[in-house]
Amino acid sequence: MELILIRHAIPLRRELETGVADPELSGAGLEQARLLAEYLGQERIDAVYASPMQRARQTAAPVALGQGLETTIVDGVAEFDRNSNEYVPVEELKATNDPRWRDMLDGKWPPTDESEADFVLRVVESIETIIAGHPSQRVAVVCHGGVINAYVARIIGLGDQRGFFYPNYTSIHRVAAAKSGERSVVTLNETPHLRGSGLPIGLFQK
Repeated sequence: MELILIRHAIPLRRELETGVADPELSGAGLEQARLLAEYLGQERIDAVYASPMQRARQTAAPVALGQGLETTIVDGVAEFDRNSNEYVPVEELKATNDPRWRDMLDGKWPPTDESEADFVLRVVESIETIIAGHPSQRVAVVCHGGVINAYVARIIGLGDQRGFFYPNYTSIHRVAAAKSGERSVVTLNETPHLRGSGLPIGLFQK
């Protein structure tokens, strides 16, 4: 089967004193999601899954609509910051050399409700469960940069090395998953749908 991991589109910046930030998509993010759905509309997708976080659900919605499908929510592919009271796009952190950006570069695990090992375990188990349910099909999972890093790092033999590459907004990452258990990376960071759009793509591309 073909697994398509998709990072969500760009959300609003949100910083709260208390509570969970869980921001929705920005105007640019909604347009990114539209272009993503248009691009993926050229191929048949058999199922669409998404993290329960707003930015993932809103990104998945036009993809599912274009395929005539419902989005299935999977709690296990939520990001490690799911209960954080803030969300700041990493491009903004980098532009101001924010200490949080430096922590990311240093590979520091942020304060969360779960350990890094527990995060990786739930991500891998959740994605493998999705794979098992769709033999010989093509499935899209709209999730997060940390989730994509965790899964791809595991299948290419980097263990639990989170953050070894940067998934762009609405980037597509394809994995061929054999019934034998073999996992092969087909592509990473596909973003042709954003080329020439004038929309943000990521840290290193415009």
